[in-house]
Amino acid sequence: MSNRYTKATDVTTSELRKSTQSNILAGLTNAEPSGMIAPPSAGEAAPERSDVRLEINPHHCVSCLACVRACPVEAIEVEGPRVQIVEDACIRCGACVPACPHDAVDVAGDLGRALELAVRGDAVLLLSVEAEVYFHPRTPVQLVNACYRAGFPIVHRGVLGDELVAAEYQRLWDDQVWGTMIRSTCPVVVETVRRSYPELLPYLALVKTPLAAEVDYLTAKHGDDVRIVYAGVCLDNGDNTLDAVITLDELAQLLRAREVDIGAQSVHFTRIPEERRRHVSMAGGLPLAMLTREPQASRRFRKIRRDLGQLDTISKAVTQEGMEVGFVDILPCEGCLDHPLLGPRDELFWRRKTLADGEPPRSPVAVLDPAVTVDVARGFDPHTNGDKPDDSRIASVIERIGTAPDGKPWDCAACGFRTCAGFAGALLKGRAAYRQCPPYQERRAKKAQEEAAVDELTGLATYRVLRDTLQHEIARSGRTGEPFGVLFADLDRFKDVNDRCGHEAGNRVLLAVADVLRDAVRSSDVAARYGGDEFVVVLNGTNADGALRVAEEIRRAVERSGLDAGHPVGLVTVSVGVAAFDPQAVADEDVLDVADRALYHAKAEGGNRVA
Repeated sequence: MSNRYTKATDVTTSELRKSTQSNILAGLTNAEPSGMIAPPSAGEAAPERSDVRLEINPHHCVSCLACVRACPVEAIEVEGPRVQIVEDACIRCGACVPACPHDAVDVAGDLGRALELAVRGDAVLLLSVEAEVYFHPRTPVQLVNACYRAGFPIVHRGVLGDELVAAEYQRLWDDQVWGTMIRSTCPVVVETVRRSYPELLPYLALVKTPLAAEVDYLTAKHGDDVRIVYAGVCLDNGDNTLDAVITLDELAQLLRAREVDIGAQSVHFTRIPEERRRHVSMAGGLPLAMLTREPQASRRFRKIRRDLGQLDTISKAVTQEGMEVGFVDILPCEGCLDHPLLGPRDELFWRRKTLADGEPPRSPVAVLDPAVTVDVARGFDPHTNGDKPDDSRIASVIERIGTAPDGKPWDCAACGFRTCAGFAGALLKGRAAYRQCPPYQERRAKKAQEEAAVDELTGLATYRVLRDTLQHEIARSGRTGEPFGVLFADLDRFKDVNDRCGHEAGNRVLLAVADVLRDAVRSSDVAARYGGDEFVVVLNGTNADGALRVAEEIRRAVERSGLDAGHPVGLVTVSVGVAAFDPQAVADEDVLDVADRALYHAKAEGGNRVA
């Protein structure tokens, strides 16, 4: 099975972790585990708690912003070409990993710490049920035996946490007092509510995640000194109570480092295994009775998958409308088997079947030790995701983007945000970039096209437009048989104007000439600034005689404009070369070159004339 967990990186935190892990591998690979749970030695400091990090590898990232569009909580910061995940805002949903087409998102846990604990041989391994699918076709029994051999004397399968949480949810379900309750078994949902919907915190079920509940259960059973390692796709740190969290890919690395081949393990347990049967729970922590008795689309039960944006609707209904929406069974995916890190979605049904084939029969009796008591209740504190920009700044961003033809914001969601206001807020926090917005880019492209078509100083057409116009006129003339004229004009003593009167005066002369040309041509003609003090006019449907008459009008008008501006006689004049394109004649050279040569003759004869 393909995986998208860890990749080669250079200077990210993930790489620093891997460097440390390499050193550990060199010294610990062949060490033998003790095979028993032991308390830490005297004077040993409590280890720093672990979690999994998602980081963008700058050497692989091309700043395509696919990850920004996929992130549901604005946890990716954009600063020019630099893109990075904001650790404090990240909910570890993993959506950015498959979204990146360049494999630039690294996912790394604390493999080094997990290796140390495996070598010591006194840690409990919590193995997520998804591991059975990840390591297929190796059997679940072979996988557990491999983990025993690698140095974990106790291997749990996540069932006990589900059982603890399911019992609490059943108790809450049977209580008819609540009107709205949001499922809190998924850490991604919990963190999304904490960061983006704090108004919904009172409606979260006050129940720990199954992983956190199982960690508490194992701690109560084995003592406070027990070391616990979790391996799975759900990037949860168990309420910061785990000693090491690793991905399933890193578990495979750990087994290789310990020289343990899963396929070589016995298909029968080599020791009495831990409980993996369920009694009241389903995978994920909800009670079976609750799911089978209640229709999943009733007034008391609402199932939502792959759409955390529905929290907007729930928030409005509950906090603004005062509605009771019942139990909201919301998950960012179709359960952990649909987690972005486990593989493509089109393999979901295969994964479900593979897991179901290996699922043991349900236990007719409780599987939890009645002597071990655990409180699975918890509270939730809000967590802000940056300061919210004020409305005036958001309005200024929307104004810069531009509105739709009906005057309203586009709200097309092409940028990855539901609304333009949402995009503007993320942009102002540095969590988005204007290049994500297609309407803005289209507006810029149109503006750039317009700027490329119009000379900035004179407002006449540019050389690019002139070139296209000439090609169009030649083609049109060939179809219709009509001629067209070309005038090539050049100011005679423009350098003297700049030297004697200054460049601002020279600019005013150019503007006056542009006005003359606009007045002299029809709307179907094109007047363009060729460059500097040179101008070209294309007169469609005009023969040589007609072009000569227009040229003479322009010459006289330019001379008059110079006198009107107070310049000495003869300082502001223009020479004009005239050419006509005749589709019936054989064209030996470009019509613009013919007009340029005629201009040369006009200049040679003293200027201020038409040739």
